[in-house]
Amino acid sequence: MEGERDLHKILKTMNPKLNTGDYVFCSVKNLKLIDVQDTKNVIMTFIEKEGFTIILKKEIADKLNLKYYLVTSWITLTVHSSLEAIGLTSTFSKALAEKEVGCNVVAAFYHDHIFVPKKDAKKAMNILKGLTKQ
Repeated sequence: MEGERDLHKILKTMNPKLNTGDYVFCSVKNLKLIDVQDTKNVIMTFIEKEGFTIILKKEIADKLNLKYYLVTSWITLTVHSSLEAIGLTSTFSKALAEKEVGCNVVAAFYHDHIFVPKKDAKKAMNILKGLTKQ
């Protein structure tokens, strides 16, 4: 099933959801260092020339003694947006930036996921909910 492409429909129905927990971005040279049980808690893995970037729960990173510098909250836009939708990321990232909220975005097959500094989670949710009313 293909996702929604119309930006106005996506914004009206994006229904942002604040996931529970604290999340961190880490870089590791070798994924073998992560136990099979822990990989179930890895939200994302991306290969970069410097190593593997992983997003995982803070408590798992702490258990594995992985280094990170920012604790984030994870917001999921629950609308099934198309990978070809135009303007979604720029619309919400601009709205967040105007209120001085940084974000890191992961576009997955069904949904967009936004990681914001933990201290800004409520503010980000209010901004995103505001976009649904425009």
